[in-house]
Amino acid sequence: MEGDDCNFPPDSSDDHSQRGSVASSATLSRAQDVLIYLCGDSAVHLLVEGLGSVSVQELGRSVREALRIPESAQDAFAFWLSSPLLELQLKLRHQPYKLCRQWQDLLYRFTEASEEDISQDEPCLQYRRNVFYPKSKELQIDDEGVLRLLYEEARDRVLTGRYPCDPEHWTALGALSLALDEGTGLDGKQFATTIREKKLSSFLPVHVAMGSGGLLSTLRGKSSRQTGLEQNLLEEYRKISASAGNSLEPTQLLHQYLNTCHSLPYYGCAFFVGEIDKPGQGILQRAKRKAVNVGICLEGVYVMDVKEKHVLLGLQFHELSWDHSYPEEQGDSHILWLEFDGDEDGTPVNKLLKIYSKQAELMSGFIEFCVELKSASEGGAAAEMEGEVSPSQQPAGLDGISKNGRGGRRGVLHRQSSVLCSRVHSLNTISYVDNGKEIKRLKPKRATSFFTRQASTYSAVQVTESLEQS
Repeated sequence: MEGDDCNFPPDSSDDHSQRGSVASSATLSRAQDVLIYLCGDSAVHLLVEGLGSVSVQELGRSVREALRIPESAQDAFAFWLSSPLLELQLKLRHQPYKLCRQWQDLLYRFTEASEEDISQDEPCLQYRRNVFYPKSKELQIDDEGVLRLLYEEARDRVLTGRYPCDPEHWTALGALSLALDEGTGLDGKQFATTIREKKLSSFLPVHVAMGSGGLLSTLRGKSSRQTGLEQNLLEEYRKISASAGNSLEPTQLLHQYLNTCHSLPYYGCAFFVGEIDKPGQGILQRAKRKAVNVGICLEGVYVMDVKEKHVLLGLQFHELSWDHSYPEEQGDSHILWLEFDGDEDGTPVNKLLKIYSKQAELMSGFIEFCVELKSASEGGAAAEMEGEVSPSQQPAGLDGISKNGRGGRRGVLHRQSSVLCSRVHSLNTISYVDNGKEIKRLKPKRATSFFTRQASTYSAVQVTESLEQS
């Protein structure tokens, strides 16, 4: 299956016009200027005829030709309509100009933005990494131009905190960025000059370089903290320089950067916005919600704290069941439901996490397509390997699935201090356990019936008819 088969909202009316990244005119049949933005500060300038009906597939040929992208890597990228309010990867059959005219309708449908923000929002057409492009194929790319496009996008995600990183990750990535920008031959004085001119936030995540806290803590600690960050970055840079001998090719540095990013499970995710319930602090305290980013890719689903820049929950597809629900009454929210294994005081239970978001429908469809795509690719790989791989050579993940149904309970993925580590204890979830006859509620009391949408390896709990329905 191709990425353009993924669920996407049906075309709506053309009532609202948005210029976006296209220069419109009275006669769309004539050649028009189109800007296709790339990650970073560059763009591809095209002259397109029949702009009103040109498709993503047709634009793709022109962009690949302009960027000299080899045929072997043409599936690595996709077109996106993007603004501060919404990001959507387009299908091959979509017509960007028409979708730009429908942008306000999409914002009303999939965001909580105010009318004023919606009226002022304007999308741009971007050429970015295809969410459905496997990381294994990315490792095989040798073209420097393609690698730089992937690098620029990954770097932006790291610096803006969309990819949460531990110190060892962002220090290594910052040093590689410095080596790519300035070469591997800087001495200590040149390094200090570069950092002073370009700012530390050009190489380390902004929230790390700028720090947090009140004015007094900033005044007291900024200097020493920045000095420590610069020293760690310099030491990592010197390691690269020593191993390079001033002869490392840019493609080698680019591969190192992307390989380091591949260790982040949410690399390459499409991101959606939502909120989750905060754990209650007391009987009289009003329930509050926490803003989260939800990353979805071919590997799984990752819920991240927007403020704290760390993972709250990370699940591979064989570890979860999911569904989405529409508002039943005015004022209710769209909800994406995630079910996964957990425990309450040592008792194995099923846990439910509610993610409130007008993008719940998009997320559910995205998960469904990723599960189907991953199943198809694994099925093809299994067919190729049949008879050639002994049990001891099978991937650990597939072996765990076949033995344990749900893939078994996960061990500790990372140390607790890691931003990559799931923080299930900090989530306000619904827990329940099947005692053989009916579901026993642990807390809070709420009934729900369990989902048909799941990877084939996940055994969903069946809720008995005696339970009250929500």
